[in-house]
Amino acid sequence: MSLKSDVQGFDISKSSAVIVGCGGLGTNIAVHLAGAGTGRLLLVDFDTVEERNLNRQFFYTKEDIGKEKSSILAEKLRAYSPDTQIKCHRGKFDSSLAYGYDIVIIAVDNIETRKEINDFCKKSKTPCINGSIDGFFGTAYLYIPDKTPDLEAAGCLNKTDKKMHSPSATAGIIGALEAKLAIDFFLGKAESAGKLYIYDNNEIHALEIRSDLID
Repeated sequence: MSLKSDVQGFDISKSSAVIVGCGGLGTNIAVHLAGAGTGRLLLVDFDTVEERNLNRQFFYTKEDIGKEKSSILAEKLRAYSPDTQIKCHRGKFDSSLAYGYDIVIIAVDNIETRKEINDFCKKSKTPCINGSIDGFFGTAYLYIPDKTPDLEAAGCLNKTDKKMHSPSATAGIIGALEAKLAIDFFLGKAESAGKLYIYDNNEIHALEIRSDLID
């Protein structure tokens, strides 16, 4: 047993995840999953670091401005968790990237990317986790094909007009929650699946999505 699993009381070293988005949510998800001992991570992002990112994307510094987010995050995570195999891909999500991984974790605002991942997961029977933030509001949802309603049924694909810029604290809360849902899945804990977790200012509620909405 590794030191991480000995300290934590669980071992997820044989588990793997694709994290789509290396911004405020993605950096939080990645550090928690790497720290927990996830065996393999693939980081996907097409963007570069900007100064306006630095308030909530804590793995980046001013020296990283203009550099590829996915490669910078991968480099720093390898130093943080050398036992985790970490790969990166600069570009948008492509379904071919996700084959061979246990779960896809969404950390982007783009509705079209969410729809694409939802469709891929339905067809391939690959679980996924969606997260979103808006100011001091956020949601997280674990979808397991054939067992829970998909992202559309859970309301995760509805287009909304963002009202506020999101602070680091909200990204930290929802990113950590997405990572926790992934760990639950790796450990075979099904009770958190199919529930829409809603963070609203200082409260978190779980809304169970009706099982008759399973496609």
